[in-house]
Amino acid sequence: MNTIIAFILMFGLLVFVHEFGHYIFAKKAGMLVREFAIGFGPKIFSIVKNETLYTIRLLPMGGYVRVAGEDPEIIELKPGQHIGVTFNEDEKVNQIIVNNKDKHPDCLVIEVENIDLDHKLMIEGYEVGEERPYSFQVDEKAHFIMDEKATQIAPYNRQFASKTLGQRGMQLFAGPMMNFVLSIVIFLILGFIQGIPADEIKIGSVIENSPAEEAGFQKDDTVIEINGQSVSEWNDFERFVQSSPDEQVDMVVLRNGEEVSLEIVPAAIETEQGEIGQAGVTLALEKSFLRTFPYSIQETYEWSTLIITNLGKLITGQFSIDMLSGPVGIYDATDQVVQTGFLNFMMWTAILSVNLGIMNLVPLPALDGGRLLFVGIEAVRGKPIDPQKEGVVHFVGFALLMLLMIVVTWNDIQRLFL
Repeated sequence: MNTIIAFILMFGLLVFVHEFGHYIFAKKAGMLVREFAIGFGPKIFSIVKNETLYTIRLLPMGGYVRVAGEDPEIIELKPGQHIGVTFNEDEKVNQIIVNNKDKHPDCLVIEVENIDLDHKLMIEGYEVGEERPYSFQVDEKAHFIMDEKATQIAPYNRQFASKTLGQRGMQLFAGPMMNFVLSIVIFLILGFIQGIPADEIKIGSVIENSPAEEAGFQKDDTVIEINGQSVSEWNDFERFVQSSPDEQVDMVVLRNGEEVSLEIVPAAIETEQGEIGQAGVTLALEKSFLRTFPYSIQETYEWSTLIITNLGKLITGQFSIDMLSGPVGIYDATDQVVQTGFLNFMMWTAILSVNLGIMNLVPLPALDGGRLLFVGIEAVRGKPIDPQKEGVVHFVGFALLMLLMIVVTWNDIQRLFL
């Protein structure tokens, strides 16, 4: 039960922060946000507030912010169509009733002759059975009523395409950006709670029955030399240890002001990347208010670099698709992390947030990176690509993305349960 709650909270936080980035910059640019959704598929909760439909959906596979104009508008009216209209106190049309007009006895039924809901916000037509022409101004927040469901109209100045390249690009980039911000915030909190790694290679703890204990390492030892080379960073220590499974590594540590020579044989550990060495020590942590801020940014940067490197290996074939994990695999990993403590769970959340940000910036159709690519192409060629063609590309990309998710999830199920 703890794992289920942790997974739901983690997933909800990651998706909410990502979509909130899209949402807040869309609002800032004056776009009409039709829906803010957590999850995909059937709705299990929904509420309308300030023009936007907020939903929680059944499938925990992401989320989306639907902005007017990103997709073809839902309802299209044509000359000759009969519609009902109602008016507000300013005598502007505030409801356009597409069907079931008999359920709205107070509406005026007209035959549309001309309609412009993008720029002029005007409806021209004739009352059914009469020849007298009518011309109505439409309120910019008027609603279509179809099947008794209300959908707000989207004048062109509220649509995605009406905004500048900078505003559109920022709205698309804001989702991944907020994931990086979340990661920085979590690492910042972790730094204040548990401290940050020391500037030097100072041993924080020695695991019982580990190669380090057998070699004579003690808490507060400071490693200053490995195989005759001076070292000062934990990355150097990890590099020497991991590259020497079952091989002797000579180290010099500073203990109570004196240099002590130690010989360690790192244990061989099997990983997906092959065999690596493990010493059995942790790095000492220290509390530093000023150093915690750059530490949180550095950790986010280092995890970003690692994820990008692994993504490159996947593209070049050094990693196989079997190494990817979907929701099932992430849930299993979360279960293991939760058992090690809340602070490790926080770090796991920060890492996943970085991963989500980077994966969404990959220039593939349907992802934020793919949409940013189209904005970039428009900037170069000086005019946008045909929206219908772009929509087809994103639709195909989304379908392929869902297919990949199914394959990855099946691999997770086979690996964990079969």
